[in-house]
Amino acid sequence: MASADTANQMKKKGRVALRERWSAHLHEREEQVFLLLSLLIGALTGMAVVAFIVLTERLGMRLYPVGSAAWRRVLIPIAGSLAMGFLLFRYFPNARGSGVPQTKAALFARDGFISLRTVLGKFFCTATTLASGIPLGREGPSVQVGAGIGSVLGRALGLSPEKVKALIPVGAAAAIAAAFNTPMAAVLFALEEVMGDLNAPVLGSVVLASATSWAMLRLLLGNNPLFQVPQYELVHPLELGIYALLGIAGGFLSVAFTKMLLGMRKYFLHLPRKTWWWHPVVGGVTVGLMGWFVPQVLGVGYTYVGNALNGTMALKLLLLLVVLKLVGVTVSYASGNAGGIFGPALFLGAMLGGAIGTVAHHLLPGYTASPGAYALVGMGALFAGIVRAPMTSVLMIFEMTRDYAVIVPLMIANLTSLFISRRFQKQPIYEALAQQDGIHLPTPGTLHQTSSRTMAQVMRAPRQILSAGMRVEDAAEETRAGQTRIWPVADKEHFMGMLSRETLECALVDGRKEQPLKNIIEAQHVPHVHMDHALHLALERMSTYHVDILPVVNRADIHRLEGVVMLKDVLQSYGVESMGSGLPEG
Repeated sequence: MASADTANQMKKKGRVALRERWSAHLHEREEQVFLLLSLLIGALTGMAVVAFIVLTERLGMRLYPVGSAAWRRVLIPIAGSLAMGFLLFRYFPNARGSGVPQTKAALFARDGFISLRTVLGKFFCTATTLASGIPLGREGPSVQVGAGIGSVLGRALGLSPEKVKALIPVGAAAAIAAAFNTPMAAVLFALEEVMGDLNAPVLGSVVLASATSWAMLRLLLGNNPLFQVPQYELVHPLELGIYALLGIAGGFLSVAFTKMLLGMRKYFLHLPRKTWWWHPVVGGVTVGLMGWFVPQVLGVGYTYVGNALNGTMALKLLLLLVVLKLVGVTVSYASGNAGGIFGPALFLGAMLGGAIGTVAHHLLPGYTASPGAYALVGMGALFAGIVRAPMTSVLMIFEMTRDYAVIVPLMIANLTSLFISRRFQKQPIYEALAQQDGIHLPTPGTLHQTSSRTMAQVMRAPRQILSAGMRVEDAAEETRAGQTRIWPVADKEHFMGMLSRETLECALVDGRKEQPLKNIIEAQHVPHVHMDHALHLALERMSTYHVDILPVVNRADIHRLEGVVMLKDVLQSYGVESMGSGLPEG
């Protein structure tokens, strides 16, 4: 027995020593390992996306083949969404939705952590959901799968947290390169949308992974573009005005798409959590009923996008698909199905552009190009208006056409659409989706702040946290002797808001002394900061809301209180003494 214990101890010591040697070796050659890992992530992500494409298309052709009975177009989406709803609720809760907000959340709020379970769940649940006819895209989920592959490999090799985070955009770029067959646009997307920084130091690794993934796609599926696009031509300068009108229409359609999706999703999220497992079937029923009458609604619909690009679709069908796809996609996504919005954005843009192009060509046949040219530009306009990545949109369409002539009309439509969408929908869709999930992603403004002082340097633990279930009268008695004028209120570990002395006294005067504190605190729009925020932001928010203390909450969960920041501590960090200012000590 003793010899067995000794042998086990020796094995354990050997493993520890091996890990220590590996850590030391990794520390010395971390940059070389990172580059090799970028190649591996690119190859694995390319293969995963190819499997995604093949599985989705082949399974879809078997479930509801062209010309199949109408009952299949109704039953398959309902059955698929119901089955996936249960799997998502029971086993893969982090595999819902697009994948891009979750990828950004992993980068900015979770130290680059994406579990292997989430990667597998995202792949299989999304593939089955899309194959059943739910009209969402595969590109967003591919981004999360690619980023997840990078996260899993980085952690398995023992890379530092910063290096693991740096692998997130590497995997994202590899996914887009293979999904769209556009390696340059993939690099720009990873920097512009995921990182929010075109000068990110991971540029070399992002390029390497993108090229590797693209090469893997060509090796396995051949050099076939996503769409067969005819040669573009600008017939007359008058067309530039029509493209501007297309951009305006695209902008308003982008706003309608975003507001509908966010509004319906907010409704579903407020329903009891125990009912979430059947929510996706609402999308399945909606799509199935529409598919009974219009089969083109089912699936991502890239075949019909190709038809629109080649000008072979009737005006009535183009307009009908704009309306039906808008409803089907927003309901399917909002109800909790797994799938992205990249593909739907391109589909809606192609149908809208094709419709406008058809009308323009009918009215001015000698001054306008074929409707397919407008469908092509419409794709970019909707992508720019919904995803808010205008440069990626321009480069992506250019890579698809390899034609410089399309650049100017595309830029006009994109910028017009972007202006309209920003004017009427202030918050980008991915940021809004993350916020609905309780995750506060950094804005472009905070990303570019370079202050060396952060909240983490001056925040402190709150001296007193009031219980949300405490009576107003008891809270007033407990806080009467303190010097602080505002306190955090929490229900166990769940931070709910801040309670001021004035609010507490008003509640007593109004005869609400028996009510719990959770009934009187203002839980909405609580001014707060995050640990990585620049310190001067605390001064700005304290000034705006006239408070001298701010809660510091977690980016991944705004109901998790990390600490508090006090005006006295902020001033002292800048070398300003607050002796005699009358500020409370906390």
